[in-house]
Amino acid sequence: MDAAFTAEQDEMRRTLRDLLAKHCGTDEVRAAAGTATGHDPALWALLAQRLGLPGLALPEAYGGAGCGLTELALACEETGRALAPSPLLATAVLAAPLIARLGTGAQRTALLPRIAGGSLTATLAAAPLARALGLTGTGADGAWAGGGRAGGVQARRAADGTWTLYGEVGQVLDGHSAALLLVAAHAGGYPRSRTLLFLVRPEVAGLRRVRLTSLDVTRPLARLELRDAPAELLGRDGGDTADGEVLGALAATGCRAAAVLAAEAVGAAARALERTVDHVRVREQFGRPIGSFQAVRHRLADLYVHVQAARSAAYYAAWDPAAGGLALAQCLEALRTVAGEAIQLHGGIGFTWEHEAHLYFKRATADELLLGPVHALRSHAARTAGLFLAAGAAA
Repeated sequence: MDAAFTAEQDEMRRTLRDLLAKHCGTDEVRAAAGTATGHDPALWALLAQRLGLPGLALPEAYGGAGCGLTELALACEETGRALAPSPLLATAVLAAPLIARLGTGAQRTALLPRIAGGSLTATLAAAPLARALGLTGTGADGAWAGGGRAGGVQARRAADGTWTLYGEVGQVLDGHSAALLLVAAHAGGYPRSRTLLFLVRPEVAGLRRVRLTSLDVTRPLARLELRDAPAELLGRDGGDTADGEVLGALAATGCRAAAVLAAEAVGAAARALERTVDHVRVREQFGRPIGSFQAVRHRLADLYVHVQAARSAAYYAAWDPAAGGLALAQCLEALRTVAGEAIQLHGGIGFTWEHEAHLYFKRATADELLLGPVHALRSHAARTAGLFLAAGAAA
């Protein structure tokens, strides 16, 4: 097996890095995060129309590039380096694969070309997201969204075949600005509860979207309040097997999302380390750069090992998404470690709001809250592999 990247993949990375360097500096990141949408529409248009990022992993039949998960992960590694606020993760990583896998022919034809072209943004509303995607526990019983009991979102079908949704979903990535919402809901009541996905347009009656204060301003979150909101079932009319199909699709999407988010975390960690190295080369103490002190060099060497090991795990997960959960755990841990050391090595200035070091630390923490935490990712991966059972049997 040749693990080297192709010339096309390397060129895509260089082009994207150059574009982000011009349009996504620290000041631009802060300004975009403070807007009503939480991202810069002009930059999103460049990413979508010039580079085709939303359609990288979509089939050519729907306007995509027909590439694989590796290309999407490499692109997100670059956006992670810049901490670029964009709907890429919610749209291309969470929503688009579910539409492509579960949607009817008419739904795919109507939605996927618009997603690939960047004119339609979407997101997945399922909380807690890590449980719904099968990363920190099994969602087979639907308990992560109420399981037919109180809580979560409940779906009711009228006599004329239309659906309405009632409930709330918190911590929805880009939920305040996405032009299409994929809402996970339970139908059939508690005795015959099954999980289904529904398409909800933001303009429908009975839907209220509230932007939340998020720890990481580059990751805007929202709460969705649905009060008998009209919805369209994603896919065919749900039968007895619909629940398994939806949960399987969510689990597969979770593995892919973990692999992509791992690559994004590696990009952020690598850039935080680079900026820290640049700082210690010029920051002087006792008449010499602090980077010349052996203790500082040792700390930076340890961080470099963390980043390289995490990068290897992320690239492997892009090749084999089944390892996405473990790769995500290692990459989030690396980002948290590097970002924390970056603040320390920047000294007093690293703790200020004006400096960018805290942005990387908040990204690390917020990502753990979104799809982690690290110990839960590893624990679930170990249980899934049967390691705990094997250890108990051996004892």
